[in-house]
Amino acid sequence: MSKSNETTPNVPTLRFPNYSGEWQVSSMGKVCTFRKGYGISKENLSSDGTPCVLYGELYTTYKTAIAKRIKSKTSLDPTTLFHSKKNDVIIPCSGETAEDIATSVCIPYDDILLGGDLTVIRSDLDGAFLSNQINSVRKYDIARIAQGKSIVHLQADELKKISIAYPTIDEQQKISGFIDKIDERIEVQNKIISDLKVLKKELCRKMLSSIAEYKPLGELCSITTGKLDANANNQNGLYPFFTCGKDTLSIDNYAFDGEAILIAGNGDIGHTKYYYGKFNAYQRTYVLMGFKADAQFVKMGIDTYLPQKISEETQGGAMPYIKLSTLTSLKIPFTTEEKQLSIRNHYDTIAQKVENETKMLDLLLQQKSYFLNAMFI
Repeated sequence: MSKSNETTPNVPTLRFPNYSGEWQVSSMGKVCTFRKGYGISKENLSSDGTPCVLYGELYTTYKTAIAKRIKSKTSLDPTTLFHSKKNDVIIPCSGETAEDIATSVCIPYDDILLGGDLTVIRSDLDGAFLSNQINSVRKYDIARIAQGKSIVHLQADELKKISIAYPTIDEQQKISGFIDKIDERIEVQNKIISDLKVLKKELCRKMLSSIAEYKPLGELCSITTGKLDANANNQNGLYPFFTCGKDTLSIDNYAFDGEAILIAGNGDIGHTKYYYGKFNAYQRTYVLMGFKADAQFVKMGIDTYLPQKISEETQGGAMPYIKLSTLTSLKIPFTTEEKQLSIRNHYDTIAQKVENETKMLDLLLQQKSYFLNAMFI
């Protein structure tokens, strides 16, 4: 690939050799036609029938620009429903946030049934190229035209006004094929991580089940909570700020100092983190310190047995958050210090492998983001 002259208009920063000339720029309304899917809900899905796509699956199932494997089927009469044409691009008509709604996917097959609340975009452009462009450099243009508060809506008449840039069809396909290769590698990496996590969980369960003695968590450490609101974070803060989300935020001051396990009391309920040092915490985040056993060994026990306890208590009624008594009474394995460290060392080996593979995934995602921004206008 070569970098283009940055002073040349309508040319991407990064381009494959043997391609030259400016890209064309046009509104989507001039090069695309717009239709709407209809008539399929979750209740209409079945184990066999005609392949179909529901609008919600764009958020949960289809994470790349091309829907190579259609997940769902319906036994509804296909003659009454909307059929795709190969190369169609679909985008939700509604969503929870303006940013999320700019999520599109190319359907590379004829006669896939397209459900309601989907806008279907047809053009002579390469569908994967258009989908990648919508999902990257056009994402915030589309977010700005979404309307609504609790639920945002995306109207076809507004989409028609969005400007897109495109080269020859040959160059479009070259670009989309390259991005597809990255997506395939990301898919493989996700499978590696998923399999390792299953192996890690099973290894942990098997090692802990060999221990005969159990103790309540409240006897193995002190358990308290943070004192702050969730919005107390500062983007440039000096210390970690643990809330009930998966991401760790930052803050200007600390209330805790030492070895700790953090447990999300609501939100991403039951999610645990280990930390050593100065930090602060949200008022619904449980802070475990003062351990009478190896802290990482204790975390293994929590990760193994807390999900089941949460599930049991949830079945008995709504459980919007973890109660202190749920944690203090949670029984986890306890053994000699020597055996704790032996089990932990075996566990750490595969945990480190998961961490390394996750870093590789992050790198691949960064590379994809770079290429999407450099290869599109």
